[in-house]
Amino acid sequence: MTLTVLAVDDSRTMRDLLRVALAPRGFDVHLATDGEDALEVLASIAPDVIITDINMPRLDGFGLIANLRAREHTRRTPIIVLTTESAPELRERARSAGATGWIVKPFDEAKLVAAVRRVAG
Repeated sequence: MTLTVLAVDDSRTMRDLLRVALAPRGFDVHLATDGEDALEVLASIAPDVIITDINMPRLDGFGLIANLRAREHTRRTPIIVLTTESAPELRERARSAGATGWIVKPFDEAKLVAAVRRVAG
């Protein structure tokens, strides 16, 4: 079974790195540039896992997580935060908003793949 992943990051380099890490391992990877773009992409796909950055223009990761948890079709979709931030209060804020997991950049490809597979369960 192919897992569909939506990766949300305002950095083109990071989006490319996520695609390179996930696509060859059998994931169907969709990309979005920020939270607003992610909501538009979600009109046409139903991802098994969403990976999001925190610091993005228009709609940041916290706003995206809150928005996803308020929607019926994404209420239970696992969300992994992938960010350069490591402060415990930000991690707690993300978890309180509904994030499933937290990975600090730069990421280890094998660990990211394992985390995506684990939360997709």
